[in-house]
Amino acid sequence: MSVVGGNHRVEILLEALPYIREFRGKSVVIKYGGAAMEQADLKAQFALDVILLHLVGISPVIVHGGGPQIGALMKKLGKEPQFVGGMRVTDAETVEIVEMVLVGKINKEIVGLINHHGGRAVGLSGKDGDLLRAQKRLHRTASGEEIDIGLVGSVEHVNIEPIRLLEGQGFVPVIAPVGVGVRGETYNINADLVAGEVAAALGAEKLIHLTDVQGIKGTDGRLISTLSRKEAERLMQTGVIDGGMLPKVESALRALHGGTAKAHIIDGRVPHAILLELFTREGVGTEILL
Repeated sequence: MSVVGGNHRVEILLEALPYIREFRGKSVVIKYGGAAMEQADLKAQFALDVILLHLVGISPVIVHGGGPQIGALMKKLGKEPQFVGGMRVTDAETVEIVEMVLVGKINKEIVGLINHHGGRAVGLSGKDGDLLRAQKRLHRTASGEEIDIGLVGSVEHVNIEPIRLLEGQGFVPVIAPVGVGVRGETYNINADLVAGEVAAALGAEKLIHLTDVQGIKGTDGRLISTLSRKEAERLMQTGVIDGGMLPKVESALRALHGGTAKAHIIDGRVPHAILLELFTREGVGTEILL
């Protein structure tokens, strides 16, 4: 290796040092989904990023989705997925499929992935340790009408004790977004919103959403690197932020109101996007601040 090449690598490490020092001992909640959860090369890189964070003293907490996988199994079982306003209509049969896919399959795959690469991960659903207490969430239409879409929930309370116990023993918690109601009923909860609630409850240093886009774009179509709460709310009201980005921004704002320092929406298709966002001056994607 040339001296120039060696110096460049040292500079990269030195650039990361103040960020490692700042975030050491703090929790970072990562919403894991999209291409980063589906492409083999990106899955391995994600696992290594999580392990590196853990080794330098940062506590990653993973919340994952699984919408496409749920839809695929429903079709295999002869059940056609239905959506209202982007939310999955979830009857009693569908919620069993949701729990089967999220808790029984995807959660264990992510845990196995991290462990295979040398980490120590443990899977949880919202039912474990009463982690996610949920209540029914009605869908509100543009006209203000409320529609019952079944066993779709919102987070009423996050019990952080199981997360803290795992962190304290050196494990990475991996959370499936399935909650439990007061009568023991199972609720399907949007994973983006779960990530925001978990980040708020933990008072996490950061909330990071991995997506399949660069970040949030303004009215001119250009990437916005830093976004204030007021500007985010304006872009939501005017329809610039819409579709699948809406719950991500709602999640970010919930986390910030709960005490999270910064929320980030980044392109999970970029190799090692988490490390670039956390440990470099430029970062990637969009950061949202109060």
